[in-house]
Amino acid sequence: MPKTPLHGPKTMRVGRKKIQRAQHMHCLADAMHKLISLFTLVIMLSGCSVGMAMSGKKDPDLGAIRVGATRGEVELQLGSPVAIQEVDGYRIDQYAYEIGNAPSAGRAAGHAVMDILTLGLWELAGTPIEAVQGEQKNLTIVYDEKDVVTRVGSGPPPVSRKKPEQ
Repeated sequence: MPKTPLHGPKTMRVGRKKIQRAQHMHCLADAMHKLISLFTLVIMLSGCSVGMAMSGKKDPDLGAIRVGATRGEVELQLGSPVAIQEVDGYRIDQYAYEIGNAPSAGRAAGHAVMDILTLGLWELAGTPIEAVQGEQKNLTIVYDEKDVVTRVGSGPPPVSRKKPEQ
C-alpha cells in the first residue's frame, strides 16, 4: 500500500474545509446568540404600550358636577380632592383629573400589530406615545356646610355670609 503524504494536496483540502466549516459554525453560533438576545429584549419590552393603552382612566362625567350636587356625587366623578381648605364656613376642594386617556382596545390592537410587524421595535415609539396620552386638569369646588356644591371653577371663594360685628 502506498503511503499518502501528511501534507499532500488532498490532505490540505480536507484540513481547509474543516477550518472553513468550523469558522462557519462559529459565525452561526454568534448570530444565534445575537438573535436570542434580541428576542429576549423584544419580549421584555413588548406589551408596554399595549398595556398602557388598555389601562387608561375613563373620562369623568363633568356634567354631573354642578351647583346643587353633593360632595359624594362630585367625588364619584373626580375622586378624592388633592387639597382641602376651610374659609368662612365653606369647604374649598381642589381636584386633579385626567381627560383623553380612556382605555382603548383599538389603540392597544394597533400597538400590538406594530409590535409584531417590527419585532418589538415599535415599543421605542409606542411607549412614549402612550405616556403622553391624556391631559391633566384641575378644578376647584366650593361646598356649603351641608356639603352641597355652591360654586364650580377656579375663582375666589364666595363672599362671607357672616355679618360684620358692630
